[in-house]
Amino acid sequence: MKRIFITGAASGIGRETARRFASEGWFVGISDRDPGALDALAQELGDSASAHVADVTDYAGLASALADFCGDGGLDAIFNNAGILEMRYFEQTSLERMYDVVNVNINGVINGAHAAIPYLRKAEGSKLINMGSVAGVYGIPEEAVYSGSKFFVRGMTESINIELEPEGIWACDIMVAYVATPMVQEADRQAASVGILGVNVTPEQVADTVWKAANGRQVHWFVTEADFGVAQQVDSMPWEERRNFVKEITGF
Repeated sequence: MKRIFITGAASGIGRETARRFASEGWFVGISDRDPGALDALAQELGDSASAHVADVTDYAGLASALADFCGDGGLDAIFNNAGILEMRYFEQTSLERMYDVVNVNINGVINGAHAAIPYLRKAEGSKLINMGSVAGVYGIPEEAVYSGSKFFVRGMTESINIELEPEGIWACDIMVAYVATPMVQEADRQAASVGILGVNVTPEQVADTVWKAANGRQVHWFVTEADFGVAQQVDSMPWEERRNFVKEITGF
């Protein structure tokens, strides 16, 4: 039986991904810092999953959770999904909140990848899947630190994809715009770009893309054709022209 470990699994994208992989016959390690929601999902998935309470910003705790899940065996995939979002002007955002975004979205991905590699190395054709964003294509106003964190995910993924390939581990990321999750829909404040671009993607669609990533071989997996089209359009523009395009789609 193949095995995947998912961080931030108790809600949204993580929860739907856990459901998808369990339905496909995988054994799923679900991890989150919310024990109540995690327990509810574990009860739903039954024998298809095991629950591991861990905070991705705590390397020792996350490594212990992975060790409990994997034991002496290998890991076919990890989905570094845990992330948080803050949508407001940079100077109006507290330093504490910005540091939280960095700790979860950057350090959490580093921790998950680093702790998982020894287990991924033991499985044939294993996948290291990071949750990216189209906010990692060009900086998005009202999401400065979040956007910066997704640039990091993109850069790290591209780098370790090349480093780990000789070891049989394929690193990749998931690229998407706004997803209908509490992180976006229940935010204290939404960026203007949410209203302009809309929230047109479901967690189930992202879970489907993670499934493709676990069974395919690309560096960047775009959830929708629209996401891919925007990224392609930005990348095809001269550097200084990209700014004006992003201003238009973000309400500036």
